[in-house]
Amino acid sequence: MVIRIYKPNTPGTRNRGVASFYEITKNTPEKSLLKKNHRKKGRNNRGVITIRHRGGGHKRRYRVIDFKRNKHDILARVASIEYDPNRNARISLLHYEDGEKRYIIAPQNVKVGTNLMSGPNADIQIGNSLPLSDIPLGLEVHNIELIPNRGGQIVRAAGTSAKILAKEGRYVTLRLPSKEIRLIRNECYATIGVVGNGEDSNITIGKAGKKRWLGIRPTVRGVVMNPCDHPHGGGEGRSPIGRKRPITPWGKAALGVKTRKRNKSSDIYIVRRRK
Repeated sequence: MVIRIYKPNTPGTRNRGVASFYEITKNTPEKSLLKKNHRKKGRNNRGVITIRHRGGGHKRRYRVIDFKRNKHDILARVASIEYDPNRNARISLLHYEDGEKRYIIAPQNVKVGTNLMSGPNADIQIGNSLPLSDIPLGLEVHNIELIPNRGGQIVRAAGTSAKILAKEGRYVTLRLPSKEIRLIRNECYATIGVVGNGEDSNITIGKAGKKRWLGIRPTVRGVVMNPCDHPHGGGEGRSPIGRKRPITPWGKAALGVKTRKRNKSSDIYIVRRRK
């Protein structure tokens, strides 16, 4: 991926970058794999805002992605690499030999025309999906299942991958992108390789309007609010927080306090926590 930098013709284009989309081979999505995408704008079923700073943005249609890769031992050809507005990774359209079409997350260095396969009999090649027990040590994988047959749930963002460190009994030890080291059942499937579009994190947004296109609304600092709206609010002019530490609108410490639930059921699978 290459990033195009705008000339500073206006304040909005100064230091602003955008993806070049050179890897995109098709501009229109596969109609049979499109669904309506209702966005909740941060509201619950009663219409009450439960997540702030969400709403607006460009209308999107959801592309149905095959996270399960459960079409085993059938060869598929990469027909195109497409843009997906719902994620920062690119997606690949697969044409299976039996005529079915499916989208997958596009791995790095997988080109149009490459043949891919999933299942325990698949080759050790980038883009193929196998059980963790059949993937050699030291390889990088993505789109990893946490529970067998549920579909990939972790390591799906652009440029991410997990490394297989060890195998012991029914579990495989993985180092995740957060540097957490975790055990996962060896019958869970994972896709070999790194997720593509790794340069996405280097793109500079450049102007407030682009955040609005993405559906992200403005964030207001608590210190400029009234006392009824935020614990940091109130006071004459510019006043300090007035507390031992910054806290959230709901009274929880905002800096440096671990918020993970104690005695969570998955704690037994975490060998080393992320920093």
